[in-house]
Amino acid sequence: MVGHVETPGLLRELFETHKPTAIIHLAAQAGVRYSIENPRSYLEGNINGTFEILEAARAVPPRHLLLASTSSAYGANRHMPYRETDRADHQMSFYAASKKATEAMAHSYAHLFDLPVTMFRFFTVYGPWGRPDMAPIKFARAIFAGEPIDFYNQGNMRRDFTYIDDLVEAIRRLMDAVPERPKGEVAEGDSLSPVAPFRVVNIGNSQPVELLDFIEAMETATGVPVHRNMMPMQPGDVPATWADATLLKQLTGFQPDTDVATGVARFIDWYRAYYLNAQPGDAVA
Repeated sequence: MVGHVETPGLLRELFETHKPTAIIHLAAQAGVRYSIENPRSYLEGNINGTFEILEAARAVPPRHLLLASTSSAYGANRHMPYRETDRADHQMSFYAASKKATEAMAHSYAHLFDLPVTMFRFFTVYGPWGRPDMAPIKFARAIFAGEPIDFYNQGNMRRDFTYIDDLVEAIRRLMDAVPERPKGEVAEGDSLSPVAPFRVVNIGNSQPVELLDFIEAMETATGVPVHRNMMPMQPGDVPATWADATLLKQLTGFQPDTDVATGVARFIDWYRAYYLNAQPGDAVA
């Protein structure tokens, strides 16, 4: 995984040395709210970093290039569940805009250089080893510290929470679903480009969950009640996300299905062990 590359051409040297058959580019400057404070880091990490990946893959073509995008790319689109064939033209944050830009960049390389590319749009991934700035770890930290949790939009938020194990399985299977430049009409529901070996694929649980229900699952898993602090909507955020994962199922035979109660329980077990040096069932201090 490579984010911002200080030395142009470094990735090309690595590709020439190792000649990878599949490249999975997950590194990014992520997060909606931080992109308001420091948009330049998103320009450098997401757009410039992806450009270096594309240039290296152009010089040393892999069998398949897979790049991470985001459900935030759907932006102001209110048609749900989100389908890959829906228009996604009105991003609500610079983070989303930077990832949508990488989709457009990758499509041009796929078209010009016959480079097979799959862009996957993640939907609120959570689980062990999650980013510390994401809601689940922030929530867990506050719960175990006895601090209140901020609920934006007065808690009226829905997210298509996707457990990390499901995400990994989906990516692993997509490695073998190499897009090809179409020779005729593209099948209905397929996001395959009409002019390039390029496809966008949602990776989501297809089950939007109320944020308050997610918190209730955390209360159950921790045995600690949550102090709620209701807040207005944050700039750049959206009230709901919901993935249509039909295309993923068609391409791979797999669809994420870990329910929130199970996923949250696993996440809390990991959090206790990693951050609190505790075991499942230990009393909370």
